[in-house]
Amino acid sequence: MPKILVIDDDRDICLLLKRFLTKHNYEVAEVYAGKKALELMNSFTPDLVLCDFRLDDMDGTTLLVKIKEQLPEVPVIIMTGYSDIKVAVEVMKLGAYDYIGKPLFPDEILVTIKKALQNQTATTQSTASTSQAAPAYTPPATTEEPNTLDNKEKKQQVIISGDYIFGDSEPFKKILKQIDLVAPTNYSIIIYGESGSGKEAIAQEIHKRSRRKAMPFVAIDCGAMSKELAGSELFGHEKGSFTGALNQKTGNLEIANGGTVFLDEVGNLSYDIQVSLLRVVQERKMRRVGGTKDIDLDIRIIVASNEKLWDIARKGKFREDLYHRFNEFSIVVPPLRDRKEDILVFARHFLQQTNKELEKNVKGFTKEVEDIFKSYIWYGNLRELKNVIKRATLLAEGTYIEAHTLPFEISNFTRLQFDEAPDTTTYLQSEPKPAISTPPIPSPISEAEIPRPHPHHSHSELSLKNASIDAEYETIIEALKKSNFNKSKAAKLLNIDRKTLYNKMKQYQEFNNQ
Repeated sequence: MPKILVIDDDRDICLLLKRFLTKHNYEVAEVYAGKKALELMNSFTPDLVLCDFRLDDMDGTTLLVKIKEQLPEVPVIIMTGYSDIKVAVEVMKLGAYDYIGKPLFPDEILVTIKKALQNQTATTQSTASTSQAAPAYTPPATTEEPNTLDNKEKKQQVIISGDYIFGDSEPFKKILKQIDLVAPTNYSIIIYGESGSGKEAIAQEIHKRSRRKAMPFVAIDCGAMSKELAGSELFGHEKGSFTGALNQKTGNLEIANGGTVFLDEVGNLSYDIQVSLLRVVQERKMRRVGGTKDIDLDIRIIVASNEKLWDIARKGKFREDLYHRFNEFSIVVPPLRDRKEDILVFARHFLQQTNKELEKNVKGFTKEVEDIFKSYIWYGNLRELKNVIKRATLLAEGTYIEAHTLPFEISNFTRLQFDEAPDTTTYLQSEPKPAISTPPIPSPISEAEIPRPHPHHSHSELSLKNASIDAEYETIIEALKKSNFNKSKAAKLLNIDRKTLYNKMKQYQEFNNQ
């Protein structure tokens, strides 16, 4: 029976999750604080952790790092409100498997848990066979998108390669040309882009179109490795080289010998590891931790970062000589909000995937939903879009996804304008002539320009009920703004519990869709 550890300071949520998951044959332990969770893991080893991002004694980032240090192979699913989406994306870079939005939906939780546990099992089983030859590269197939309600929309072509999909926008056409140009070479490559924008998919495609396509492709998330374990993960170690090294371990670089290594968020590596990595890049040799014998390496190195490595190097956080070794070629991936013509392409692709996963037959999106998708600023890029599609498909009752199935913050984004668009130009400014330039994000509208939202449509109806709803709505929005849209803090300001706040927001959503 799989073991699940639930960490949340809301005891009601812990109790509900424990009852629900126990009925589905999971052994569940619940704790209400981060420190107690870490203590419990000394005696209770879970197969999966469900953790709230906002805890009273510890933030989700710190707790996730500590969990990964104790149990690096255990998947961690973060529970968070969609107003915390930018933070959730950052946490995923530290090793979280996925995140689910609140309010929680039982079916969504169950699907995510099953997928995480299956992925963990598959990863464990495939570790020993990672060095086996990969299948021969098959040229990407071209297929048309499914129809939507908007029949006037121009048909686009979708390039599908394995599990990945590439849009037909001009930025992606340029990226594909760059891939074709650099793939046959042995150049080291830096891929710049925000988290969730598809950097690993591009690295995979470069490998598939290279001469190394029949050899391993090994992806390493540098942000998920602690300083103590990074050397062992990359280079391996000899038996007895440090406390706990009971057996010899083969590092990921050695596993990838002959193929391609993808170092995601390479800027997070410690200085000591950067020194060791420099020798690998210069001499194509390495030593295991505690070893005395050089091991020859024949690998291609592709790295990714959401910051300009040159900027990090100037701050003294990244070796300048290592940066120049990596910078033989660079590709810049624009964020999803800067290529709006691709949003629906990816949305339909994710809808097809989710239909298969849930065994549903949702045909597409209403025109209102398409407009919402195009106007929303996708902080988490493709990863956020995919999770929104999965959630909406699960809640869809008809043959098309409607606005009321979307998270409250997304469906009302244009009216509330929760936050400023993030600055996407920071990693494009230092070096001249990047591969793809990213246009600046227009400034968000001011509060005075935001039309006052109404939870009802009939403005001619003057009733005490409608006036009460309007006043309540304004009070909640003001509390959300004061708390920087942290629902837990907003609920405390309003002197209500978090569940009541979620129910109120859901009620307004239903009014808006009447």
